[in-house]
Amino acid sequence: MKRTILCGKEISKTYIQSGIKTQILTNINVALYEGDFTVIMGSSGAGKSTLLYALSGMDTITTGSVIFKGQEITGLSEKKMARLRAQAFGFIFQQTHLVSNLTLFENVAVAGYAAKAGSVREIREKADRLLLQMHAEGAKDRYPSQVSGGEAQRAAIARAMIGNPGLLFADEPTGALNRTNSEEVMKLLTHLNRDGQSILMVTHDVRAALYGNRILYLEDGKISDECNLSPYGQGNLKDREKKVLDWLSALGW
Repeated sequence: MKRTILCGKEISKTYIQSGIKTQILTNINVALYEGDFTVIMGSSGAGKSTLLYALSGMDTITTGSVIFKGQEITGLSEKKMARLRAQAFGFIFQQTHLVSNLTLFENVAVAGYAAKAGSVREIREKADRLLLQMHAEGAKDRYPSQVSGGEAQRAAIARAMIGNPGLLFADEPTGALNRTNSEEVMKLLTHLNRDGQSILMVTHDVRAALYGNRILYLEDGKISDECNLSPYGQGNLKDREKKVLDWLSALGW
């Protein structure tokens, strides 16, 4: 039986602007399991990124609670929440948010120092290993402006992994990449997942969603359905794609 790594209970998120109240998430109950590659899909404006930010503590919620490894994190102070994010979570975004005046290697290593991932020597060695694993070692001494989008995103994945995160959050990680680089990034995430890394990813790209083993569909601020798949690489890819496309079509995708 799979163990729950993070769960959200009755999560709601409301924005009030100029006196107008907008409900983004409504009483969402969701559990994420260790070793799963969970994907959130849904139409534009459904609240996909908002849910990811709520579960990761990057955004506050209006009502409800978030529990990570048995600890409720909803009411943590910003200082404690920042420490938790640095030491227990990893983040990958559509834009890499690499520090422009640091090399790719330095971007990864600095994240390791923030996460207190070991001694200076251990962190530097791990940064080298991760960049090698992410196929970005050839660009490690270059600055973000000197590398391709694919190299920058691979370095961002290495940065996210430097602290051995319990859960890796990815928000549209292929959104700014061409098809070739997108496929490479997704294959890297799949390899991490096969090694035991738990992942939660938001995407609008069906090709990217196919790499997950569980897809949640968000509609009007609620999870309306889910599709469960075998781990990527098992079975026929065309059958996998047909199953997901048929499922999405039935949901009005």
